[in-house]
Amino acid sequence: MAFYTEEEKTEDYLFKIVLVGDSAVGKSNLLSRFARDEFFPNSKSTIGVEFQTQKIEINGKEVKAQIWDTAGQERFRAVTSAYYRGAVGALLVYDISRRQTFESIGRWLNELQTHSDMNVVTILVGNKSDLKDAQEVTTAEGKALAEAQGLFFIETSALDSSNVAAAFQTVVREIYNILSRKVIQSQELKQKDPGWMADGKTVVLQADENQDAEGGQSKKANIFLFVSLEYLRHRRICSFVLGIVDELEGV
Repeated sequence: MAFYTEEEKTEDYLFKIVLVGDSAVGKSNLLSRFARDEFFPNSKSTIGVEFQTQKIEINGKEVKAQIWDTAGQERFRAVTSAYYRGAVGALLVYDISRRQTFESIGRWLNELQTHSDMNVVTILVGNKSDLKDAQEVTTAEGKALAEAQGLFFIETSALDSSNVAAAFQTVVREIYNILSRKVIQSQELKQKDPGWMADGKTVVLQADENQDAEGGQSKKANIFLFVSLEYLRHRRICSFVLGIVDELEGV
């Protein structure tokens, strides 16, 4: 997987990813470490919302991850919730040395699910893994919560950069893999019936079974995808939406 930090070429895909969690869990430093390989020990709390972009190459395709860093303070909640819209990936972050931030995960997950337009690919991140001596939340507890909620899981340290890139890569690659499977299915449908899709039509496709990265737990989901005809013509994504539906109806 290759990374690009400059506008060297036009991306094939654009994924919006959000960082959520309590204030001071290290969301901003995770982003700065991933995007610029920087760490600020005395960084101030994020006010409102900030975002940065990072280009990643997956299987010869250039993916542009637009990563939104949301404020954890209660007073910004009304503002930040609006930025969940359109997100297809999320990093749900807690501080392993502060149990209260771990106990808040359920509330953040509920907020993410409430304000998102679709079921996003989510990874639970136990940050500040370098603070082993002050650890209040065990790795086993983090894994158990992730398994119960159907999330990916990883522990990171923005300070020493442990697993930071892997956390973002897991989310981006999973989104890409889901999208790639849907595109292949749509192309197969088009080959069978060239007139099956007109401009602007919504395509509903059955998802394959996928695997939980950490525990290997299989889970099925019915994914729906809005595919623009422009993609089928030029093999580029202009816009797409992933979501979960309980029951699929025929196209």
